[in-house]
Amino acid sequence: MYQTNWVVNELKQIDPKLDIEIVQMSTKGDQILNKALSKTGEKSLFTKELEDALIDERVDIVVNSLKDMPSTLPPNLTISAVSKREDPRDAVLMHPRNKGKYLCDLPAGAVVGTSSLRRVAQLKKAYPDLRFKSIRGNLNTRLRKLDEGEHFEALILAVAGVVRMGWKERISQILEPTECLYAIGQGALAVETRANDPDCIKLVSSLHCKDTVLKTIAERAFLKTLGGGCSVPQAVHSWIQDDMLHLKGGVFNLDGSKYLYEQMSTRCVLSKEDFVINPTDLDNCCEFASITISYRFLHPMLLKLAGHLGRDLALLLLKRGAKEILDEAREENMNRVDDTI
Repeated sequence: MYQTNWVVNELKQIDPKLDIEIVQMSTKGDQILNKALSKTGEKSLFTKELEDALIDERVDIVVNSLKDMPSTLPPNLTISAVSKREDPRDAVLMHPRNKGKYLCDLPAGAVVGTSSLRRVAQLKKAYPDLRFKSIRGNLNTRLRKLDEGEHFEALILAVAGVVRMGWKERISQILEPTECLYAIGQGALAVETRANDPDCIKLVSSLHCKDTVLKTIAERAFLKTLGGGCSVPQAVHSWIQDDMLHLKGGVFNLDGSKYLYEQMSTRCVLSKEDFVINPTDLDNCCEFASITISYRFLHPMLLKLAGHLGRDLALLLLKRGAKEILDEAREENMNRVDDTI
């Protein structure tokens, strides 16, 4: 709801006369609280009900956390805007009795709550003496389970969510990408519309952040090519420096004992030749970027460059054995005992 209200407020600043009705919905991902989402084997856990309402024209705009969106959208739907990204890194929130501590300060056997296989796979390697347990519920529920219960010494949450909820002062530690790569699309909001609704597409296009779009296109192309999801640990770090888009990606088994990292870069400025567009370029752009954006607002060749970066990085990891690692992780995940709290 915070995310939705933020988008509504931004749009009303552009056009104060807009009359926008907010339709609150609950998704399957919101309703499953008794087991880890990675064990459901389902996709679109946080988006299907919203997208069904969009397809049925019960709503005209949907606001999603980009990290919750599958790499392939339903027919006739499009991501029409990606807003400026919040900090995509992960944060450590401590139980009040551990205020001011870092993960390295916790005693052996201390329990850390996170529902992310990606975080566990990376942090088990860095902190082998800590125990990690899955925790479910919205951010309020998870923070209450930390503060009022005796199960957890700390939680790992996305910095973006913590900051949006006004809890920045609760962050004890921010995990740098050198220690924990983040989730594909983490920290970014995606505004989804029907692809044949030019009025809504034009309206929300003002929310676009070019750099965020390029980075998340590369990340989502990486995800799509690997063919993974929340049931396997995979992670990224993307940044733009000196007109170059950089992407680092990693895949892991569940305990982090097997892993692969690779990094690639591409330019994110256009040459004169790039302005010669043919239909194949546009088709490939959509195929590999897996995120459809009106060509009126971002040049399609920029989308293509970013999408190809993510695809090529994933192909390199697959060539080095990523599929075997991810297949092992997927099997381990389905066979492990669910200890969600």
